Amino acid sequence: MVNGSEVVRGFPHLDTVRAAITALYRRLSPEGVHSYAPSVLPADVAFADQDDLHLGAQRVARALVQHLRLPDARMIVSFREMRHAASVELTAGPEYFIELNDRFRTHRRDIGAALAHEIMHVLLHRLDLSFPGTRDNEILTDTATTYLGAGWLLLDAFREDSVSSQKLGYLTPEEFGYVLAKRAIALDEDPSPWFTSPQGYTAYTKGRAQALRDAQQPPLTTAGWTGRHRYAKDRRHAREHPDPAPPDDSVAYAFESDPDGMRVSFPCPTCLQRIRVPVRGRVRARCGLCRTILECDT
Repeated sequence: MVNGSEVVRGFPHLDTVRAAITALYRRLSPEGVHSYAPSVLPADVAFADQDDLHLGAQRVARALVQHLRLPDARMIVSFREMRHAASVELTAGPEYFIELNDRFRTHRRDIGAALAHEIMHVLLHRLDLSFPGTRDNEILTDTATTYLGAGWLLLDAFREDSVSSQKLGYLTPEEFGYVLAKRAIALDEDPSPWFTSPQGYTAYTKGRAQALRDAQQPPLTTAGWTGRHRYAKDRRHAREHPDPAPPDDSVAYAFESDPDGMRVSFPCPTCLQRIRVPVRGRVRARCGLCRTILECDT
């Protein structure tokens, strides 16, 4: 939780975020991911100042538990002074204990955001899905919360003014926007009307621009002229120098020698798993993980 200090911006964790999206598709399947549509609605997690603190927190927690399809999971929410925004006790259940920072007693509209992250810890624990290391595991949690329909709350909790700032979660605002946009594209959903934070909405538009660029990279036919020109140059170089070249971080695709001819690998714009297709002009590829149909010009 950032409050009053500088907020990290941009896309410093993008590789881990993309790996997290791939991991969700592998663990849940495309049908499982799509079962979390639509997103949790603002009315279901609204928290007015006049609402009873503990009853309201229990109500919001119950709505998030239902949205995330957690069976027989009762969340007991309490408040205390602590450094972080919240914490959850991960046990076998059926009850889970969530502690929220005391500041949420007076910042009630952000209780849903804090609960969403902690309840996602419970879901990932039940799914036995984790990344090594605290940092990457928290990035997985933020990504899963957002991609499964509750993380727009975390982005909407991002606010800045001339004297203070607040951000929840480990992703940057733009990374939250990126994951939210990837979900919106995959599930045909528009989250923009839900934002109450102008800064959150701006971060969403920047993240969405990055997400759209994923679908405009060679060898996809939607790639622009500049990308296609660079791709043709790299393809010619790969044919003239068949030994594998070191990875080029400036492009997402890579050429590989194959007994049956050259192939190109690139990330699926939906689930980010790498796809390998033959280099032979126009081809239609189907991602083996999320089953997205991709039009390519290799």
